[in-house]
Amino acid sequence: MTLPDEESAALLRAAADRLEALAGRTTPGDWRAGGLLATRPEVVAHLPGGGTEHVAEARAGTAGWIAALSPDVAGPLAAWLRAAAGVRPVTGPAVAVARALLARLP
Repeated sequence: MTLPDEESAALLRAAADRLEALAGRTTPGDWRAGGLLATRPEVVAHLPGGGTEHVAEARAGTAGWIAALSPDVAGPLAAWLRAAAGVRPVTGPAVAVARALLARLP
């Protein structure tokens, strides 16, 4: 279903607003997989001040983030990145998302 441009723009802004609000309630920092057991990795947030926090210990703040970025988001996100790659000039936000993903994806 194709929406009129104005409705599509409002949809994009609403999603961006909600994502930013969710990020504001989530454990901050650079999340990295680690831990002692390869079969049970832990996600550790490396905080801007140099400290760390196990993300699992902050479930109240991180559960919504994890659920929002479930595997269901991968298809539309990958499609957006591919579409953005075909538009000239390639936009800064799309490049920033790609860089952030490539720094974290195996």
